[in-house]
Amino acid sequence: MRCRLSLLFFCLLFSTVSAAEKRWNVLFIISDDLTATALSCYGNEVCSTPNIDSLAAKGTRFTKAYCQGTYCGPSRASFMSGYYPHATGVLGYKSPRPQIGDRATWSEHFKNAGYYTARVSKIYHMGVPGGVEYGANPKRHNDFNGSDDERSWTERFNSPGPEWKASGDGETLEGNPDGKRPVVGGNTFVVVEADGDDLVHSDGKTAAKAVELIHQKRDQPFWLGVGFVRPHVPFVSPRSYYEPFKPFESMVLPVKLKDDWNDIPKAGINYKTSVNMKMDLRRQKKAMGGYYASVAYMDAQVGKVLNALEEAGLADSTIVIFTSDHGYHLGEHDFWAKVSLLDESSGVPLIVHVPGKDPAVCHSLVELLDLFPTTASLCGLAVPDRVQGKDISRMLDDPDVAVRDAAFSVAPMRKGFLLREQKWAYIQYGEDAAQGIELFDTQEDPQQFNNLAKSPTHKPIVTAMQAKLAQKLKQVRENDLN
Repeated sequence: MRCRLSLLFFCLLFSTVSAAEKRWNVLFIISDDLTATALSCYGNEVCSTPNIDSLAAKGTRFTKAYCQGTYCGPSRASFMSGYYPHATGVLGYKSPRPQIGDRATWSEHFKNAGYYTARVSKIYHMGVPGGVEYGANPKRHNDFNGSDDERSWTERFNSPGPEWKASGDGETLEGNPDGKRPVVGGNTFVVVEADGDDLVHSDGKTAAKAVELIHQKRDQPFWLGVGFVRPHVPFVSPRSYYEPFKPFESMVLPVKLKDDWNDIPKAGINYKTSVNMKMDLRRQKKAMGGYYASVAYMDAQVGKVLNALEEAGLADSTIVIFTSDHGYHLGEHDFWAKVSLLDESSGVPLIVHVPGKDPAVCHSLVELLDLFPTTASLCGLAVPDRVQGKDISRMLDDPDVAVRDAAFSVAPMRKGFLLREQKWAYIQYGEDAAQGIELFDTQEDPQQFNNLAKSPTHKPIVTAMQAKLAQKLKQVRENDLN
């Protein structure tokens, strides 16, 4: 009897070890300020992104993925903490740690389960270009970590770069109608056709460090976060990446309607527009070319990281995720950059590849918040009850599966809220809607030109959406942080 018990114990121990050995690695790659419409796998015919396309060709590409905050700080704090922005109150650029206490973040949950966890460059919020520049300045090196959470990582690495100070041909496009403004830093539209190779810049260094970490031998599975800062302004990349987009005058700007802003509330007009940025058509087209060059440069770095997985023999044991923290306007509605709650800004590219699963395109609604519970489930880890996202792993087997009837996103600096259903996009400014509302039929009007909020015919839909939003906010705030 004792021998049988010993044999049973050995078998159980061996199966436990084997299960642990079979746990997937997780490679989380995130770009900064990337719109899905800039990727060729999402239909762009000008900007070629072969490396991201290759991942999409073997993974599941989501066409209706949405961020939870339409600028960096609240979005990144949300998907890393597992909570919506209005659950933690992290509506700006701070770490969620004071609000979540000892609750484990996404990567920390894996770390607690025996994973090696590391980040390279920007995963939580970090100022760009400022934080990237600080990395090269010993007096400000601590600022380089931005709103990072040290507890989330076994190790963390930063990638300094010259940003707008890079040697090359630069031009400030924003607020520079007479062409006399020098190349400047900050959150400003600046294009720099830079001298030197990929490794001169932050993303090149990020790729190199990620490749090094992937090739390191370790007994643990890993959760590796690789944060590329492009195409966030400044639009700076080596010269060669600009060539496919020249002359810049060849860039085709989005279709624009006269008096497009007349039917939307003031709060719905984005913080950066062609008007207030004083960008004429030449500058707008160069901004698009500079953005695309930055995307092409970032895509090349993604390729280096994906190649390292193959070279290290880890491609068949690693879940790979590619996404962005939010989307970006490239002149649609005469809007530029982020913050807006329209699809260009609130939607994100999302590709998830799990070895052994068939490639697919999924049109169901998903949120970045879903990545935490989904990867935990796929890796055999417990999914904490507290996390507010949903496990979408079934979609990776059947892309017709739906787990939610609406995605929820916010733009706190505008007190804006988005409920995005398959058909309707409802946007409300202020919890009492005092600053206005927008309603778009995205099936009939995919470019969101016609605000139906004041249409008598659509009043019942507006009323229903207002009630649904109020209920959603109530659910978001009913959490274990209170």
